Amino acid sequence: MIKLIGVYKEYPRSGLALKNVSFHLRKGEFAFLTGPSGAGKSTILRLIHMAERPTEGEVRVSGFSSAHLRRREVPRLRRRVGMVFQSFRLLRDRTAAENLAFALEVTGARQNEIKAKVQRLLAQVGLAAKAGAFPDELSGGEQQRVAMARALIHDPVVLLADEPMGNLDERAARGIFELTRDINSSGTAVLMATHDLDLVRHFPQYRVIELAEGAVVYDSGIGEDASEADGAS
Repeated sequence: MIKLIGVYKEYPRSGLALKNVSFHLRKGEFAFLTGPSGAGKSTILRLIHMAERPTEGEVRVSGFSSAHLRRREVPRLRRRVGMVFQSFRLLRDRTAAENLAFALEVTGARQNEIKAKVQRLLAQVGLAAKAGAFPDELSGGEQQRVAMARALIHDPVVLLADEPMGNLDERAARGIFELTRDINSSGTAVLMATHDLDLVRHFPQYRVIELAEGAVVYDSGIGEDASEADGAS
């Protein structure tokens, strides 16, 4: 479903950010993307989201390829790939419900469809009672729940999470992680970038892809059947 094949990413000023990165995230899988700051975690997520293109190699996402993707096709791809950031990125002048509705309005969805889906997603993330609250009236954990609901608005096949608990206290972070697990249990694949090794160790059932200086130095999924991986792409 997501496959990186020999991916390099080089920036004019800072040089190589990724070096020959290859891995395959399968349908419904949960994987941690770990490594120190500057290892390349966020760069990989941006490449999957097609916010950037690789310097060399190829990124394949749910039938789309970085080698052939046209600019006008990017919005279609992003409806298949939800993205959650550490900084929430909510519209401050819109309520929780309006933040979700806006993501549907820009695609031309009907108002009755928008209302029903917004209500369902806010209930899913435990915020049905906060639909009319503005971001500044919500806690950090609640804002991140709104951001996660927004990322799910188009029923994506994969959720990308870039340090989603990084700005939260321990209790809120635990709630966000449990919500992410619930989302994965419903069939959505999850790729979560994190530097929290205690979290990773606490859930050994999930795959770990570790980066160092832009290269994959460990992948607990390497031993899985390669033919199965090819068939799921």
